[in-house]
Parts: sequence; C-alpha cells; structure tokens
Amino acid sequence: MRTEKTTVMTAKRTETDSLGTVEIPHTAAWGSQTQRALENFPITGVSISHYPELIMGLAAVKKACALANRDLGGLAAPKADAIAAVCDEILNGQHRKQFVVDVMQGGAGTSTNMNANEVIANLVLKKFGKEQGNYSQIHPNDDVNRSQSTNDVYPTAIRLAVLARISPLIQAMSNLSNSLGRKAEEFDHITKVGRTQLQDAVPMSLGAEFRGFATTINEDVDRLSDLSRLLTEVNLGGTAIGTRINAPAKFGETAVMHLREITGEPLTLAADLIEASSDLGAFVMFSGTLKRVGIKLSKVCNDLRLMSSGPRAGIGEIVLPAVQAGSSIMPGKVNPVIPEVVNQVCYQAIGNDLTVTMAAEAGQFQLNAMEPVIIHKVLETMGSLTNAMNVLSDRCVDGIVADEERCQTLLENSLVHVTALAPIIGYEAATKLAKHAQANDLSLQAAAEPVLSADQVAIALTHLGFGEGGNIE
Repeated sequence: MRTEKTTVMTAKRTETDSLGTVEIPHTAAWGSQTQRALENFPITGVSISHYPELIMGLAAVKKACALANRDLGGLAAPKADAIAAVCDEILNGQHRKQFVVDVMQGGAGTSTNMNANEVIANLVLKKFGKEQGNYSQIHPNDDVNRSQSTNDVYPTAIRLAVLARISPLIQAMSNLSNSLGRKAEEFDHITKVGRTQLQDAVPMSLGAEFRGFATTINEDVDRLSDLSRLLTEVNLGGTAIGTRINAPAKFGETAVMHLREITGEPLTLAADLIEASSDLGAFVMFSGTLKRVGIKLSKVCNDLRLMSSGPRAGIGEIVLPAVQAGSSIMPGKVNPVIPEVVNQVCYQAIGNDLTVTMAAEAGQFQLNAMEPVIIHKVLETMGSLTNAMNVLSDRCVDGIVADEERCQTLLENSLVHVTALAPIIGYEAATKLAKHAQANDLSLQAAAEPVLSADQVAIALTHLGFGEGGNIE
C-alpha cells in the first residue's frame, strides 16, 4: 500500500508493510524494507553501491531468475522481460545510487536482497507509467523475488562479485611481477652482499634478489585462479536453506543456465543445496590466499625499504623514486612512502582474513548470518591489494635505481666470501679467518696471512676472484 504526501517541504511518500508505515524520499526507487535497513544499520557508512561488482551480481541473479520464471510459467513474459530490462540497465551501470543499505547488516543479506527487489520493482513501475510504491502492478517479493530467497540470492551474488574482481587483481599481480622482472634483468650484472637475519651472508646479484621478488608475487596468480573456481558453484534455486521450497521443478537448473549466459562464468548448481546454503569454505580458502599474497607483498616492501635506507647512514643499495617531500621539519628528507602504504594494505588484508575466518565459523545450522561482513572484507582486500600493487609498480618499482658503487663498497668491505673458502681450507680455519678479520678490521687477504700458509692464501684468493692487493676483479 502507498499514500502520497503533498507537502513540498517533506517530499516524502509513505509505504505500508507488515511492521507499519514508513516514510521514504519521494524520488527514491527503494521501498519500506530498504528504508528500515537504512535506519537500522548506520554502521560503516559504506553502502553496497561502494562495490559495483556486488550490485552487478545482484542484477545478474535477478535477471536470470526472471527469465527462468518466464520459461517455467511463473511470470508472464511482459513482466519478466521488463524485470530483465531493468536488470540490464543496472548491469550497464545505471541506478547505482539507489543501492543504499550499509554493507554491514544483520539478517544474512536480506536488506541487500530487498534493496534490489524494491529498486527493480519501482523501476519497472516507472517503465509501465505507474507510481513508485504501487506494488499491485509488480511486487518486490511476489514478482522480482519470485522462486527465490535471500538464502540463495545473496550467496550467489557475492560469489559473482568476487569472480568479477579477480581479473583486475591478477592483472595487478602480473604487472608488479613483470616490473620486478625487468629490474632483475637490469640489475643482473651487479654483485652485492646477500643477507640472512640482517647479517652478511654470501655474495649474490642484485638481479637475483629482484627476480626472487618477481617469483614470489607471480606464483600466487595460478593459486588465485584455481581457488576462484570454487566460487563458481552456486546454490541458486535452493530458496530457503536449500529446500527448493516455493520454486518450480528445474528452477535452479534453468536459472543457473541463464546466469551462465549473462555473466560468462562457468557456474554450476551445487549438488547438495542444503550444504551449499550454509558452507562458506570457499571464501575461507580464497581469503587465506589473499592473506598469503599480502604477507609476501609486505615482505617485499620491507626489503625495498631496508635496501634503500639512508641515503648516507643506511644500506643504500638502491634508490627509490622520490614521490613527495618526507618531512615537515627535516629539509630534503625523502621517505619510502609507496612501500609504506603497501605495507599497511597488507596488514589490513591479514586482519580481514581473521574476520572472514571468524565469520565463517560463526554460522549456525542451515545458514550463516555473517555473510555480509565476509563479502565486505573480501572485496575490500581485493580492491586494496589491486590498487596497492598497481601503485607499487607504477610509482616505485619502475623507477628504482641501483647504486652500483655502494653495492661494490659494501661487498668489498664485507667478509661474505669466506664461505667459499670453507671447502678449500676447512670450516674451522675459515671461521678463524672470519673472526680475525672482523676483530681487527682487516680484509680477508690481510687476515689470511696469520691463519693460512702462503700457498693457501694465493690459492684461496685466486679461487675467490681476487686480484692483486685483495681487490675483487
């Protein structure tokens, strides 16, 4: 039911539902249940429209269900086709501002589902030349939500949202890996000190170090692609808790067929709809892999910050691009702000994964009511990691310059070549040599004379690639 308020100042319309009357902005395409959700859940200030992929997932599901209902005789063709047409508009980016409920909500996504149902119904009414809220012509529940439940619509839509965000994420990972790989080739000729536990270890090339960074990012591309396939199994057609109640025979199969055509995703109907309506294991695994990506990415950024520390009093093997002034009080200071912001994104990804883990565990019986926070945190992580890796590639890695002289100086002043002596003079003798050189601030050549015979010194230094005077050739 609906009544109209004529006072221009209020610009409201009134709708009546099972809980009473609700005032709604006159121009809003949403209805009473969406309005109640707006009032009940002022939680994050982040509306579901913040995630366009989620809105598109909802529209795709509603279109697929309208077409399935038409095929199976549940909806007359004009009504089903009008619903599908509005869904196409939403899929094309229109009406996004009408999706207003907070992404964090109670009710296992019911408010999100009803936001979609009401908006689609009112937009169809507008196409029919009817007033918004006049649901006798087309009803959010009876028509738009026909043969459906939030229990199957919402889990399907959030899977589609994640699938839609995978391609940009993987592209960002590939771009970063390629940027690091190009630097590896550029730096292959530079020998430097390799370190373990922040201590000098053995010689290595700067190129090999960057190649390791590239590999660690690239190896999770396939893992994310593989895990995303778990999200292609949907429970659409299961309606309430997977029982298929109020849905005609073959509705799930028909709706999923249409959904495959609409999205281009290789979707399949879950074999056990009861289990599929409550299990969120696919999100747990996917989120865990996002955390893995974040941990490895943060480690790379830690190394970049340490390698660029200085410029005079640190390691200083590389120089990061100067993208902004580093201090309001220290003139000329430049900070590694790009790796720093990426670190923070990675910490967020780690925390978000814990939230997903706890929310997935918190489901009771046949439905998990915590799905809203799961999709919020998974999409947040995917978006932040995508942006962070693109920024790291474009505004940091591509502009890194090696300080070859500094790398050479550190290498020559270190004792890292002593490891290669162990097979020649034995581990104990090599240890004595290293300790003597360190204690007396000597080069390996100078320290070798008290420890080794003249012949051993000559053989050892030649083996290590030293020329006359103990300089590395």
